Amino acid sequence: MMSERRDIELKMYSPSLEEIVESDEFLRRLDAAVDFSFIYDELRPYYCADNGRNSADPVVIVKSLLIAFFCDILSERKLERELKYNALYRWFLGLSFEERVPDHSTISQLRRRKFNDADIFKKLFMHVLRLCAEQGLVNGKLLVTDSSHIKANASKTSKIKVEIERRTTEFFEKLDAYEAEERKCLGMPEVTRNLPEPKKTEQTRSITDPEAGWLCRPDKPTGFHYLTHQTIDAENGIIVDVNVTPGNAPDCNSYTEQIDRSAETLGEFGIDIEAVCVDSAYDTALIHKEIEERKLRIYTPKKDTSDCSKTDYKRDDFTCDKDTDEFTCPHGAKLSLRTLTRSESGVYREYRADTKTCKVCPHRDKCLAPSQKSRKIQINIFQHIMDKHHETDGSAEYNDALRKRQIWCEGTFATQKARHNLGQMSRRGLRAAADHCFLSACAVNLKRLIKAHVEA
Repeated sequence: MMSERRDIELKMYSPSLEEIVESDEFLRRLDAAVDFSFIYDELRPYYCADNGRNSADPVVIVKSLLIAFFCDILSERKLERELKYNALYRWFLGLSFEERVPDHSTISQLRRRKFNDADIFKKLFMHVLRLCAEQGLVNGKLLVTDSSHIKANASKTSKIKVEIERRTTEFFEKLDAYEAEERKCLGMPEVTRNLPEPKKTEQTRSITDPEAGWLCRPDKPTGFHYLTHQTIDAENGIIVDVNVTPGNAPDCNSYTEQIDRSAETLGEFGIDIEAVCVDSAYDTALIHKEIEERKLRIYTPKKDTSDCSKTDYKRDDFTCDKDTDEFTCPHGAKLSLRTLTRSESGVYREYRADTKTCKVCPHRDKCLAPSQKSRKIQINIFQHIMDKHHETDGSAEYNDALRKRQIWCEGTFATQKARHNLGQMSRRGLRAAADHCFLSACAVNLKRLIKAHVEA
């Protein structure tokens, strides 16, 4: 016969949270593995010791945010509701059912004001990374790097066109130094170059979040975004460096700084970097040069630099004699080194054929554009370093490195976007974006740390 529940008086039952939370819960294992009390010491200078009312517990706030990034909760109002009714979350925060959970506005204001000055989320990331290193999850044998876009909290229609100055001073200073070194090696006279006047260019800027960048790349969503650049140790997928830029910044611009930071960080743990792996967007002469200077191996697919000229004779049709440092055209004419040239992308050796020879050549129409007087070929001064690094292309270690880069970089970004709040920003500004990415990276590293604990 059918049972019906009517007019049932619900009685209060107050079990211990220890009884409710099972022993194999992730947050219970996390609480046993990580001591969050260091947060008090980091934030103590930002609180008054003998005046004012008692504040919200900063460890409770940071743990609450970690719960949000563990469980892909973007809204702070939703986070407050989840904390209020979830016994596991209350146990992790150390709050009984009689105590109030942090208000959503308290969480928001602390993130935006007090925590912003303390750089606490970067320090939390470094603390977790140290724990991972101590557990042997990081070895530095291969670091893989990539970037991914995060949708900014800004409408695509709320935008203006602004004219900005392109500042290339630091880059040109590097090129000056490399050009002077190359001229000295070749016995060419020194050239004093004045830094070029900053060029003005038009840029699309958001009205609501001016620090976001307009992303417009093939196979990418168009709109205002940030880019998170992550460097990952390929042994266990532990993120060792996080860098955030506007969405319109080139991937390769900050790469060597990321590697230097990673080397410094891992060096504190007694770990040396041996090799790096990136995709073809990072296959630039300057990156190869700076990686060579750091005595690291690099694995990267070749960037497509095919000759797009309309002439029949392409650069690959000219043979290079390394002994004489000359090129020879398909019909035997020599192209000798004449000078060094500069562009915004680097320093190049320029090889040119004799004007008189090209003038009477019967194949001139196949080799030269109507405006050209003689054929010339430009080779980056670091091309030999690029060629050396690409000698491993197709080898077993090269294929293994690229496979690991795809697994850890693309797989980690996919996981973060699906489960750890990396799909969209809730706050605005570059600093807020960095905090957001550090928390997402912490969520990934902590999960992989606890997994290693369980497997051990």
